[in-house]
Formats: sequence, structure tokens, C-alpha cells
Amino acid sequence: MEFNKLLSLSVSLVLILSVAESFDYNEKEIETEEGLEAMYDRWRSHHKVTEKSPERFNAFKATAQLVHNHNKLKKPYKMKINAFADMTIEEFRSAHADETLHNLKLPGPGCPACPACPNCPAAAAGPKDLPPRLDWREKDVITPVRRIPGCYNMGPALTSIEAINTIVTKEKLVLSQQQVVDCYPGGPMGVPTVYDVALTQGVATLDSYPETSARREKCDKSKFGKKLVTISGYEQLNKHDEEGVMQIVAEQPLIVTMDTSDEEYKNYAGGIYNGACGGWPKWVMLVGWDQDPDGTKYWIGKTTSFGEEWGEKGYVRVIKTPEGFCKMYSYGMRPFKTIETRNIEL
Repeated sequence: MEFNKLLSLSVSLVLILSVAESFDYNEKEIETEEGLEAMYDRWRSHHKVTEKSPERFNAFKATAQLVHNHNKLKKPYKMKINAFADMTIEEFRSAHADETLHNLKLPGPGCPACPACPNCPAAAAGPKDLPPRLDWREKDVITPVRRIPGCYNMGPALTSIEAINTIVTKEKLVLSQQQVVDCYPGGPMGVPTVYDVALTQGVATLDSYPETSARREKCDKSKFGKKLVTISGYEQLNKHDEEGVMQIVAEQPLIVTMDTSDEEYKNYAGGIYNGACGGWPKWVMLVGWDQDPDGTKYWIGKTTSFGEEWGEKGYVRVIKTPEGFCKMYSYGMRPFKTIETRNIEL
């Protein structure tokens, strides 16, 4: 996907998601066309959406009816009418799903395509004892949820670098996607792009190099500030079973993809997600695992595409299964950082 294709949609959605609170409706509004149209106008006012068209209204109607019908069922998760309610599935996929990974075959062990990493830690001698629950947020490692504009798959890479940098240096820094976009010499934008910049150049903090747009600007080294965050290397997920993924997440947060239903996932409101699979891959960063009072086990995932209004303040709980819900053990990536790999002081 071309990076600039998402410019206008990304900028408008970040404005919407930064101001929106939960949108509520009356059941009677769903019952008639007039009620739905009034509800649509109220939703537009709520989210400060000026565009109105029959196509947008039809997409909104379909979303409203899907959410309403789902929430009447006894499911372990709920949906809500959020800022994406008037988006078609094609638009949602374009903005938030990774088409390059669609129908991806399971990768083999290791990651031959990744740069050599002589400073990366050696593989553990054996499995560790795993706790019944883990949440990296409780260790003050995870940066705040925010919607990172531009390519959907760059945000997760940034947040994973933020996490490993905090684990190693004990300094929690929020990083700038704009600097990555501006200072990368060219080629496709994605997870490896962010890791390559961190590996070869370093990534500036958001305070120093603020987000100004979702498009490429001139690389401005005067905005690099006092520090560039670096990594030692990175690798693809090389353990494709539940315990193997838990072993990795016990060491550091891990970004993975899930082939979840596009219609259901975009309207997720909270609870343990176990909806239909078969959609296009979406990135999420696993920050831990737990179980609810009835014993249902789940992963805790952080998103970077939707902001705090989506899901559980930007997080999703996903049912934990041995085979990996919606292929979530099939593809993932993580950066490495050793204590010897110091950030660049400017």
C-alpha cells in the first residue's frame, strides 16, 4: 500500500478520536429509517463529521444494526458505535489492516531477512516458569495509548521499541513516527522500516520531533533533540505455539497480527474478544495475559490505530488458545536492545 494513500483519512481520524467520548443511542432509533437518520446526524455532531452522503449513511446503518444485534446476544465481548461507524469495510481495511500479510504462509524458524544482530541475546537455554498472569503496564513499561497517524503498521513497531527501551534503560520515552517517515531514505513503510531506522540512525522523541502530518517531509536534524533511541537488532516471531509466545512476552512486549473479522473488530467495545476470523491481518502489541473470574484465559493487547475511544481505552482482550486465535501465533516481530546498545546522546 502506498503511504500517502492514507493521508487525509489518517489526519481526520486522529482529530475525531482525540475529542470523542462514547456515543449512546436509544433502541427505538434503530427501528425506523427516520430514527436511524436522526441517529446518524447526532453521531455526526458528536464526532464533528461534516460529510453527509447516502453512501456514508448506508455504512452507518449497517454498523448500527450490527452493533445493536450483537449486543443482544450473550457474547463475552461487546460492540459500540464508534468513530469508524460510517466507514466501509474496504476503507477500514485500507486504513487499519495489513494487506501485505493477507494469506501469509507460516514463516519458518528464525528470520533470514532481518539484519545480522551480533549483540542480540542468545537463545535461552530452556523454558522459564511462567506466572499465571502478567501485565507490562503494571511495571511502568508501556507508554500511553495514542493514535499514531500514517501507516497502520508503523505504530506497533514504535511502541515495541518504546517498551524494550524502557525495560533496558528505565527511561520511558515516546517516539516520533514523523522522524522515521522523514528520515528513511525511501522504500515501503512498515514495521521493518521503523526497526531499520532505530538500528541504523536512531529514533527521535515525539517531544523533539512532533507529528505534523502523515506525509513525508524533509528530514530535519535540528529536531532530533538531545537523544535518539536505538536498538541492537530485530527478528520475526520464531515460536508459533502458545507457550513459546508466552516465553517471549514474559521477556518483552511482542507485536503480532490477527486475521479477525473486519466488521466485528472495528466495533469492539470491551470484554474478551473471540469473534469471527477470516478478516485481514491487524497488528496488536501483546503486553501480557490473564484470566477472568470464570477461568477464561486471554491476552492483553495494545493498539496504535484507534486511540483511547476504541475498545478498553485503546486495549483489547483476546481469547487465549493453544493454536493462536485468528492465526495470531503465525506472524510477529520484536526488537532487541542490550545494555551495551546505548542511545545516541546529542
